[in-house]
Amino acid sequence: MEASHVPVPALATEPQFAQRLREHLEEERLLDGRYRLQDVPGGRVALPVLEEKLSQMRLPQEMPCGLVWIQDPIPSRAACRQTPAKKLRDELRRLLGESWSEELERDVPRAWQRHGDLVLLSEDSFRAALWEKLGPALWETVASALGAQRLARQGRVLPDGMRSPSVTLLLGEDGWVEHVDNGIRYTFDVTKCMFSLGNITEKLRVASLPCSGEVLVDLYAGIGYFTLPYLVHAGAAFAHACEWNGHAVEALRRNLALNGVQDRCRIHHGDSRQLELRDVADRVNLGLIPSSEEGWPVACRVLKRGTGGVLHIHHNVESRPTPTPVLRAERGSPGAAGSDGEAQHPTEDSGKETPGARIKSEWQRWAEATAARIRGLLAELHGQPWRTSVLHIEAVKSYAPHVHHLVLDLECRPTLLA
Repeated sequence: MEASHVPVPALATEPQFAQRLREHLEEERLLDGRYRLQDVPGGRVALPVLEEKLSQMRLPQEMPCGLVWIQDPIPSRAACRQTPAKKLRDELRRLLGESWSEELERDVPRAWQRHGDLVLLSEDSFRAALWEKLGPALWETVASALGAQRLARQGRVLPDGMRSPSVTLLLGEDGWVEHVDNGIRYTFDVTKCMFSLGNITEKLRVASLPCSGEVLVDLYAGIGYFTLPYLVHAGAAFAHACEWNGHAVEALRRNLALNGVQDRCRIHHGDSRQLELRDVADRVNLGLIPSSEEGWPVACRVLKRGTGGVLHIHHNVESRPTPTPVLRAERGSPGAAGSDGEAQHPTEDSGKETPGARIKSEWQRWAEATAARIRGLLAELHGQPWRTSVLHIEAVKSYAPHVHHLVLDLECRPTLLA
């Protein structure tokens, strides 16, 4: 913290009274802990005090002291190592002066998201009426305290079927930011697109899958959360990325170019349920929660008719709150058996232990029911039996109490190849 050039008030007293005066000021919450005690002319010691509380000061007669102004106050050690949250509160407290209150302090955020030079504040911050009266000065103070150039505030996700964010830009010209994740560059407008930090483990897992030479269909591509790891790290030869949110499509185009894979991807802008692709995919990603079930018939249609492929099916699954026995579901174990009960020998492995390696019985039942449903859809579509095998169940994150975001890796093959 640099020395301040703004004069601060202080009470100057003789050295023998300094400790008693300090204890009194601390007890009355009048001492300004941002600055050190300093020697002033006349052999006295000056104790910085809070300017907004000068009018409230009542000092005992036995403590002779006088008001002085320190022209170059020296920051205290505590102030030099203060957290960003404390620095923010201190700056706002100084801005508001006597208007500061405990209610306003509760309204100041203690956590936020940072995207480069843009800070995204929580929905419940700065909601008191007094903040609005401060105008631009408030947001300039907040940005300065947090070391940001731009500010935005989160709102509720809009119920428009696209999970569009309701984000207000408070300071700055636009909301475009860049985020680097596992060596992949993502750019997006925070006021128009969501970016889920909670899916990082699944993006890392996808990046490790052996997809060399494969064609991927990503039915819910967004800004490229999973499309890009498949292309950049997993070695997919080509991807069809489906997305109906125009703002996400714009970000997806930029992200493909940023990562140099634009020539290996075709964007399908529109409702993936109306996708006209057939018989092209070795692998289909269905990254939609709480359920991707509406995309299952489409996923079956785009799988290669002659060889089949793998579906990665996202879903929110509820489990009982009481402790239940767990089943081992390591790849190649009986817990990962296919539809005919045989132990499978999966063709892919993420190479790491994950929370999904020990699964709840409810998760296994959901996976088996999903496998049966997909098997029926494929048989109806092609007029011949297909085999579906549970390769892996991945627990991505806890979505709500007793609800988990899961991903089922489901191998689907025509019976002639089984």
